[in-house]
Amino acid sequence: MIKYLRIFRVSFRALSRNKMRTFLTALGIIIGVGAVIAMVSIGTGAKMGIKARFENMGTNLLVVRPGSMNQGGIHLGFGARNTLKLADVEAIDRECPSVQATSPNVNTQQQVINGNKNWRTQIQGVSDQYPKIRRWEMAEGVFFDEDQVQGDAKVAVIGVEVRNNLFEEGEDCLGRVVRIRRVPFTIIGVLKSKGETGGFGSRDDLICVPYTTAGKRLMRYTNISSIDVSAASPELMPNAQAEVAALLRDRHHLLDIQDDDFNIRNMADVAESMESAMGVLQLLLGSIAAISLLVGGIGIMNIMLVSVTERVREIGIRMSIGAKESDILLQFLLEAIVLSLTGGIIGIGLGVGTSKVLKVIPIFANINTVVSTGSVILSFLFAGSIGVFFGFYPARKASKLNPIDALRFE
Repeated sequence: MIKYLRIFRVSFRALSRNKMRTFLTALGIIIGVGAVIAMVSIGTGAKMGIKARFENMGTNLLVVRPGSMNQGGIHLGFGARNTLKLADVEAIDRECPSVQATSPNVNTQQQVINGNKNWRTQIQGVSDQYPKIRRWEMAEGVFFDEDQVQGDAKVAVIGVEVRNNLFEEGEDCLGRVVRIRRVPFTIIGVLKSKGETGGFGSRDDLICVPYTTAGKRLMRYTNISSIDVSAASPELMPNAQAEVAALLRDRHHLLDIQDDDFNIRNMADVAESMESAMGVLQLLLGSIAAISLLVGGIGIMNIMLVSVTERVREIGIRMSIGAKESDILLQFLLEAIVLSLTGGIIGIGLGVGTSKVLKVIPIFANINTVVSTGSVILSFLFAGSIGVFFGFYPARKASKLNPIDALRFE
């Protein structure tokens, strides 16, 4: 044990003799470990953010939209055929046992006016089941009920961003009347904030009104834009999707050879696909950053080879007074490991610090970073492995020197 401690002290003393060269050699490892941790933390944060967004939307959610159509050889995409009707929603509620709740949706963009203020926003015509399906809680007031839906009530529930743009800070908006296409709507509630959608605008920039009122007073048509369907449980999602598809094909009188005139999006599948894609991106980011670790390892090998050449006489003297090949091998191998592990420790601090700093820089305000213990441990072990791998050859070369030739070396 004493011998190994002595070898460690000799190795550390050799590294301390040229501090600048030692630091520059370790710099590749420092940057590599820091980059791996920072990149993986960005990928993990993005992955968790996507998962949270889909959970906020409702993990049991199916979205039924009108189908696509071809016109003159041009594919017009989903929504081109307005095939969904209110009777379809009622049939889904009545005949699909795996479905817990439904909400027909009619959507439009309109200018909303409050006194001398106005704001253009998304108007969502929905049912009283909408907050339950979308897992959207109320910040103030209440959501409209079934009686208000059936009675075409002119009531509205607004998002936080709409409130901020139509009312002064601290001003009570409940009971106030706003106008949408000259139709007065009384505000009865404010939805809790759900924040940004990752580059696609704010989810809080909307107004919910009864779909009956929206269809008759704002858009004046009976077809609906989409149907939100909530399965009774996550396990019943495939059953619910199959039941809805079969029911709509039957109601729309589609033959076996005909394509669906509707499209069903399973949000659980979409969330899984997005998480999988982000997992690949996370792996790619980590792999790119790991390349700098390999470059750092090559730098360690280069400097250790130079060190062996510079210290040939020292090696010869140590061998002549009884040092074994294994002692010389261990000494130089320890120097390489100390270099890589020291760089790894500093790199961990750099990576964690970078991940924290990104959160407070305004330009990166929307980037969520999550430093995982696994990435830190893996980076540290990888740095140590690089020290062993790239330090072994120079150490072995040093241990194989002939003592007599080493003492004669000038």
